[in-house]
Formats: sequence, C-alpha cells, structure tokens
Amino acid sequence: MEFPTLGRRRLLELGAGGVTAAVLAGCAPVSDGLTASRAEVRSGSFTSRFRPDTGTNWSVAIPGGSAGSDQQPLPVALFLHGTGADHRMVFDDLQADRVLAQHVARGGQPFAIAAVDGGESWWHRRATGTDTQSMVVEEFLPLLASQGLDTGRTAVFGLSMGGFGALLLASQHRLPGLRAVAAMSPAVWSMHDAGRADNFDGAADFEANDIFALRPELEMLPKRIDCGTADNLLYSVKDYVSGLPGEHEGGFQDGGHDSGYWRSILPDVISFLGRNLA
Repeated sequence: MEFPTLGRRRLLELGAGGVTAAVLAGCAPVSDGLTASRAEVRSGSFTSRFRPDTGTNWSVAIPGGSAGSDQQPLPVALFLHGTGADHRMVFDDLQADRVLAQHVARGGQPFAIAAVDGGESWWHRRATGTDTQSMVVEEFLPLLASQGLDTGRTAVFGLSMGGFGALLLASQHRLPGLRAVAAMSPAVWSMHDAGRADNFDGAADFEANDIFALRPELEMLPKRIDCGTADNLLYSVKDYVSGLPGEHEGGFQDGGHDSGYWRSILPDVISFLGRNLA
C-alpha cells in the first residue's frame, strides 16, 4: 500500500499559462544533535501544458541556505512520488529535508531535493494527453534552473510508481546531466498485465516503456535499488536487479511497502545521491 501525503501544503499560484512559478520560503530546523543548520523548503506551482486541467505543485529543499549565494550552485536530485501521493510526501512523510540536512552536517555533498506533482500518471506519456515525464524534463528542470540550481548535475530517485518512473527516465536518457538513479521499492513488472490499465494504456504502451528491456541503458550509470523483504514486489524487483548490467548498490532489507521502510533506508539513499552528485 502507498500512503497519501501527510501534513499541510504551502502553495502559491500566480499567472496563467506557461511555467509561472512563485516561491514560498520556509525553514525547518534539524534537531538531531549534530548541527544547528536548517533546511530551507521552497514551494510553488505552475501551469503545465503536459497536465491538462490541473495545477502542478512543487517543493525544493535546500540545505544550509538558499541557492544563489556566493557558493557554487547546488546540484539537484529529482524525487518522483508514488500513487496516492504528491510532491509533499518526501518532505511531510519521509522528512527528506531533515535527512538531507543531517547528511550535509556529517560532511556529505550538499545538494537540493526537488519534488513535483505527477498525479497517477506512472511518469510517462498516456493516452489521456498527460505526459509527466516531459513535464519534468521540459518544464520543471528549467524552473529549478531559474531558482539558481545546477541542472547540469542531476540525479533522480523515487518510490513505488515513482521508483519505476525514475528508472524509466534514467533509461531513456532524457536528462543529459544525470549522475545517478535510485529506486525504493520500484513497481516493476517484466510482462504486461492486461487486467489493469492504471499503469499502461495497453501492450504497445508497456513495450514502449519496458524498463526490463531498457536495463542495458543503465550499464554506465551509478544506480541503487532497494526493496523490503515483506514487499509484494520483492520477487519482481529481484528479477529486475538480477539482469542489471554494471555495478549497483542497495539491497533487500527488513520491511514492507510502506513509509516506515522508506524512512529507514532514506539516509543511505541520500548518501548515495550525494556521492554521485559531488
């Protein structure tokens, strides 16, 4: 089961058409005893031509102050959420902004974490006209660049539906500055299931986005994949990992398909992303 976003949203929407963004700045203190630094979370919204008739909200966590200071622009890790959730899940539920601040306090590579709404699209073009992968590449990345982030150094990670989306986006080479991909409990299947239509529009759509067939495309890219041993997806994820070329990190730890498991592995995922964004 995937969990919906918890907590409040801080949204600001201005303008109509195109990518018109507004920023809300807030600070979340880290209380782990390691540091007094704070992770700034900015939020906003824009109108996407790839998501007809719906607003697209986003948030970005930036450790140690704003991008655009005297420091070099920060690289960015894109987070893709699972079903029943939105861009706020990674911060409200998984507390990624705090984990990121702790990572930096321990001497890890600073980077930003950016998340955006993708609905129930499975992060690829759909027959409805929705194309959230193109939204990420053609609209969200330029928005992040306008926030002073280094979109020439990126990573992508996600969980469940978003784990599938992260692997697909990395496999299709649509991010020229991509340095790493990480998938937590990715919802992956080696065969099309004609009994469900939520993830693919049909057999042809599955074939066009078959990440099992695309595994050779990840050979040279640093990658990390994790899954809980009590997760119903475990054997499918193991099947996917068994055919991955090149080295990869991650593993199969105690836990299910839930936020408790994802929180338990997130520090290691953040460390992996930081090392490869350095």
